[in-house]
Amino acid sequence: MPTIDLTGKVAVVTGSGRGLGLAYAHALAAHGASVVVNDVDEAVAGQAVKSITEAGGTAVAEVVPVGSAEAAGRLVSRAVEEFGRLDVLVTNAGILRDKVLWKMTDEDFDAVIATHLRATFTCARAASLRMREQGDGGTLVLVGSPAGQRGNFGQTNYAAAKAGIAAMARTWSMELARANITVNAIVPVAATALTETIPAFAPHVEALRNGEPLPDFLRKGEGFGTPEDCAALVPFLASDAARGVTGQCVGIGGDKVALWSHPREIRTAYADGGWTPEALADVWHTSVGAEPQSVGIPAPKTPEA
Repeated sequence: MPTIDLTGKVAVVTGSGRGLGLAYAHALAAHGASVVVNDVDEAVAGQAVKSITEAGGTAVAEVVPVGSAEAAGRLVSRAVEEFGRLDVLVTNAGILRDKVLWKMTDEDFDAVIATHLRATFTCARAASLRMREQGDGGTLVLVGSPAGQRGNFGQTNYAAAKAGIAAMARTWSMELARANITVNAIVPVAATALTETIPAFAPHVEALRNGEPLPDFLRKGEGFGTPEDCAALVPFLASDAARGVTGQCVGIGGDKVALWSHPREIRTAYADGGWTPEALADVWHTSVGAEPQSVGIPAPKTPEA
């Protein structure tokens, strides 16, 4: 196996005070990277830095809510001031404001879009400017979600933001290729405060909190595990071993890693001179619409007793 060595590299991980972000920060530091931890809570950020340094890593904290260009600039500047450069950006910060469409307020929508989608844009823009200036490449790891791939009930704002992040990864992988900056979206599935809000996973998150191991049907069949199970993907994507990997959406969780397909045409039909509504109605159920695509995140399938 190749050795993943990030010695000399500098990473910024947004929303890394706890949960998945903290796991990513720990994994990067464990493989030699210096890390800028980011959180909105100073005490939480400080504890995260302490946990990394006590494990032998190098980290500092930058306490700022992401979303604005100013916040993005502060994160990049902190990396450069402390460690001299920036090589890796992980856009993990996120919040939830779940409600069905007819109950979702403008504020619910805007808050989630700002923290997920706008913050991914502003932080990636600031990071790419610095990486292009340095001239020796870099890595952007954007954090997506199964909700962005398939939709999820009650998550208009979150699903839209995560779908946009996947589209950003594909777009930026093309735009930044000449600068040797790779861009990928990861799709983690883990027991966190966010997945605890999904009824199908809630009891399993609670069981894990109580010290019970997750069963194989979740770890393998559903690819659902701990935040630490998802962390290996980040240092891999930041390493030389993944320099040719870009523009991809990669899922990870439990014992499973998977490559998500990009949207593509799956069935086609043609009509000379173009289509009329009547012609579409005549062929839909036996042609293009014969196998409609499913939506939503499937509930875990519990093995038969």
